[in-house]
Amino acid sequence: MINQQLINPRSIVVIGGSNDTTKPGGKVLKNLIDHNFPGKLYVTNPKEDEIQGIKCYRDPNDLPEVDLAILAIAARFCPATVDLLAKQKNTRAFIILSAGFHEESEAGAALEREIVDTINSVNGCLIGPNCIGVMNHHHTSVFTTPIPKLDPKGVDFISGSGATAVFIMEAAMTKGLSFSSVYSVGNSAQMGVEEVLQYLDETFDPATSSRVKLLYVESIDKPQLLLKHASSLINKGCRIAAIKSGSSSAGSRAASSHTGALASSDSAVDALFRKAGIVRCYGREELATVAAVFMHKPLTGKNIAVITHAGGPAVMLTDALSNNGLEVPHLESPELLAKLLPGSSVANPIDFLATGTAENLGDIIGYCENKFDNIDAMAVIFGSPGLTEVYDVYKLLDEKMKTARKPIYPILPSVVNVKNEIEYFLSLGRINFPDEVVFGNALAKVYNTPAPAGDAGLPAVDTKTIRRVIEGSDDGYLSPDKVQQLLDAAGIPRAGEAVVTTKEDAVAAARKLGYPVVMKVVGPVHKSDVGGVVLNVKDDETVAREFERMIKIQDTTAILLQPMLSGTQIFAGAKFEPKFGHMILCGLGGIFIEVLKDVQTSLSPVSAAEADRMIKSLKSYQIIKGVRGQEGVNEPAFVDAIVRLSALCEAAPEIAEMDINPLLGNEKGVVAVDARIRIEKNQK
Repeated sequence: MINQQLINPRSIVVIGGSNDTTKPGGKVLKNLIDHNFPGKLYVTNPKEDEIQGIKCYRDPNDLPEVDLAILAIAARFCPATVDLLAKQKNTRAFIILSAGFHEESEAGAALEREIVDTINSVNGCLIGPNCIGVMNHHHTSVFTTPIPKLDPKGVDFISGSGATAVFIMEAAMTKGLSFSSVYSVGNSAQMGVEEVLQYLDETFDPATSSRVKLLYVESIDKPQLLLKHASSLINKGCRIAAIKSGSSSAGSRAASSHTGALASSDSAVDALFRKAGIVRCYGREELATVAAVFMHKPLTGKNIAVITHAGGPAVMLTDALSNNGLEVPHLESPELLAKLLPGSSVANPIDFLATGTAENLGDIIGYCENKFDNIDAMAVIFGSPGLTEVYDVYKLLDEKMKTARKPIYPILPSVVNVKNEIEYFLSLGRINFPDEVVFGNALAKVYNTPAPAGDAGLPAVDTKTIRRVIEGSDDGYLSPDKVQQLLDAAGIPRAGEAVVTTKEDAVAAARKLGYPVVMKVVGPVHKSDVGGVVLNVKDDETVAREFERMIKIQDTTAILLQPMLSGTQIFAGAKFEPKFGHMILCGLGGIFIEVLKDVQTSLSPVSAAEADRMIKSLKSYQIIKGVRGQEGVNEPAFVDAIVRLSALCEAAPEIAEMDINPLLGNEKGVVAVDARIRIEKNQK
């Protein structure tokens, strides 16, 4: 776990320091010196007596005790050096910049394991290896530039990639963002992104800690740890955005069910972030822009006033907001219009023309703040053609932002013409959004990301029966009778049915169920493709004839009969994703799931509120709701089926894939018409 020797060391040694600042050992020392590390600085190098004005120890054995060691030496020398420092110099924090470990070879992995074992034996902490380092307002232990403004109220940033961390910081700094801390975890030999986030959660102080966290993640090894601490931080008032790059190829492996085909490891990441309340981003500019949105007052409603002196950017911003679910409502105010220059418009966008003044802008902001009750925030676009300075406008904007109850987002696009004025604005602690469309998309993404899911509160299920069925079954698809037992134990309504292997039993079953009936083959995965589904069978003769035809279809072991029911075909399913657990899916059912691929996903356990959000987020939701006089689906019953499916998966983690397709839904309720369940007892 991260300790105070890493966060606020009294002394730092650079092992492998250099006078050559183009080398990591030279640059990290220079950064520490240039940014006035207040503690004691030591450096070792077997060939030097002084490095960058600091006494150099040729032999690490001669060092005094030291809190934090930064290693910039060849990988093969690191284990012995760590052992010496940890056991003889009371060093409890290590940053290893060097590469050549598990990312390179098995021999490197062995060196890495040896280092971790040593550090764990003294209850120390390790960042890296193969990283750029760590920095906060106490010390700048990185070998890269730029060094951003370091402020306890800035952004906490954790990155799995050193180079990407540099590029993201560059994108953020140009917008005016400052940083509270930066952790480049590299190989994550002892601690990865999840553990650093855990530390930020467990040490969070509402009076002093940053409330904005950014993550760049290439692999999520401990999703439940990430979920726990991200949710906890957000519930404490923090906001988190993350990039997860490198979608796993596991998602494209062959799958034998609809759920298996539609659910991937990347959709598991989506579900994890959504459940935690993390805003998912896909690029550096988007992440930096979302972070900049976070640094403003939270947006509490979807109605935005677009205030501009340039028509084009206002139209593009309006499109970006409107296309992503935010509103730019129509406004009217003859009183405000009379205060503006002739030709201005207050309809929203509020356009006060290229000749508009700081006074005009002040009047508009005042009306949006105090008189337009249907406005929740303001986006102010103000650049310059380069004719005059605009210091007065940006000064007024800063003053209004200090007093306004509603968020004001400054979009200052003239980064060349008014470069000096923008630098002045940023020097006041403000942030600039130079691109209106990137801003609009980011603002909508922040607004549309749900809060962390609370306790699922799953319904009670017959766990005893579920365990008996699972433990008495082999890996593979369960027989229809066992599927029925699991559905009943979970409390998921199902249609009456019979599984038969003779023509005579088929006729008898059809009479008992009541005509008309549906006949389906048992065995083939995609029944419709092989002619294995017959609808609306109305008499004994047809039952007998279709039985004789269908039983001959390849891989068929029996025939399933069910009463012919009416309603909308919907779908619910589950798939186990290693490390993440079960993904629960829902959407339209039947063939539409293959054609439309319109599904929503959540990680189990799924609460009723999450299930309701899943249903309402479907593109096909209007069909489920009922459209053009067609009967809709009982949504509470659909929610209940999804939640009970989640409860079944919690009781039976051996479920690898499960389809209930279709669930038949109407205004009265939902009924499982067909279901398949495959189990794997060794999945993790």
